Amino acid sequence: MKIDQGDKENETTKLNKYAFACAIVASMVSIVSGYDTGVMSGAMEFIKEDMGISDTQQEVLAGILNICALVGSLTAGRTSDYIGRRYTILLSALLFILGAVLMGYGPNYAILMVGRCVCGVGVGFALMIAPVYSAEISSASSRGFLTSLPEVCIGIGIFLGYISNYFLGKYLSLKLGWRLMLGIAAFPSLVLAFGILMMPESPRWLVMQGQLGKAKKVLLQVSNTTQEAELRFKDIKLAAGLDENCNDDIVKLPEKFHQGEDVWKELILRPTPTVRWILFAAIGIHFFEHATGIEAVMLYSPKIFKKAGVTNKEKRLLATIGVGLTKIFFLLIALFLLDKVGRRRLLQISVGGMIIGLTILGFSLTMVDQSNEKVPWALTLSIVATYAYVAFFNLGLGPVTWVYSSEIFPLKLRAQGASMGVAVNRTMNGIVSMTFISIYKAITIGGTFFMFASISVIGWIFFYFFLPETKGKALEEMEMLFTKKSSGKNVEMKTDPIHNV
Repeated sequence: MKIDQGDKENETTKLNKYAFACAIVASMVSIVSGYDTGVMSGAMEFIKEDMGISDTQQEVLAGILNICALVGSLTAGRTSDYIGRRYTILLSALLFILGAVLMGYGPNYAILMVGRCVCGVGVGFALMIAPVYSAEISSASSRGFLTSLPEVCIGIGIFLGYISNYFLGKYLSLKLGWRLMLGIAAFPSLVLAFGILMMPESPRWLVMQGQLGKAKKVLLQVSNTTQEAELRFKDIKLAAGLDENCNDDIVKLPEKFHQGEDVWKELILRPTPTVRWILFAAIGIHFFEHATGIEAVMLYSPKIFKKAGVTNKEKRLLATIGVGLTKIFFLLIALFLLDKVGRRRLLQISVGGMIIGLTILGFSLTMVDQSNEKVPWALTLSIVATYAYVAFFNLGLGPVTWVYSSEIFPLKLRAQGASMGVAVNRTMNGIVSMTFISIYKAITIGGTFFMFASISVIGWIFFYFFLPETKGKALEEMEMLFTKKSSGKNVEMKTDPIHNV
């Protein structure tokens, strides 16, 4: 029986339901991560009122999550190489449970900070491992979709945090309201911990451990055809330094492939030109994701709306819910564009729109700041510009950052390379969240957003020159992309759909 080439391509490129289900479960840890970010934006106002903390203490409380996430992200790579991707996700869920309980208890500022720190370490683990796991179980044709699911879940978590702020703050007492906002995250984390135990391990991690039999079994589950599974299995074995025809259930990997100190030497001390470029691209995209100001908007949106002229607390929280809805809506659009439009083109459109949104926001807030009376048009323009900025960010830069940085590293370096990117991400996130109030007091709130717009321009130039397109490429093909200087162009190489898995 003759098989039509179109049918073969369709069978290979369609989304595998089992891989999709695994990516969903892995990504759910990111909902808790996003919730911890979103809920603090409104909870801080109630905490300040209840405990009487200063602006500096607010900045520290907001930013300490990211400083501790830095610790989590730096240790997550090595941890996931030793205990596996699945158990690293489980560890993240357990940290969220402990942190949420401590924050919900929160008798004083010190205990609140400890709980926030524990959650921060969990965030570091979650941000690194969820995209890596999703990338390693997906085929090239659906990797953008599956690997961006954690970012969508972060958006859902942030939105749920905003909803929690509004309803719990409105209907519960001051002392109980913010504690329940922070402590309620323990319940979904507990449910998630049991769900994770039902997931399979990453086939690429299993190959790194020499467990070829188990890896092949998982690949047969997450591939649409036996042929696709065999081709993916062969590529992974070659990337691990094994003979492609090796079919033993358990093997010993070549000495040069063992995880440990050599990984750091290959990443930092003596990287090849290709690895150096990959690391530069990963660090760069993580740097610009937060240097362009998204955390200032997501965490301090009630303050921004207050500066714009929204004086009622409930209306500010409702406007903030609009920010969360905008984030989720455009993340969902990005899900379906990543594997069709490509990573580079989405980045260029996204950052271009962010530049316009930030510039308008800076202008409108400056008009409000310099006026002695209400300026309705500037208030409206500020809200519209904020939503536009969030929309463009989540259309490209937000999801692409996590997809791109989790797919470009070679197999041996992937976990720890991704953890370095997340460490930069959390560092910039922490710097922005802990200095935003101080910066806008020094250069005005409008000037702060003009600063973010300028950084976005630099980011657009960086992405244009240093990030080649990875759409449709197998993970094992990435080194070739970063070897050819011409690959920086927006040009896709035609490949056989059967090999493009």
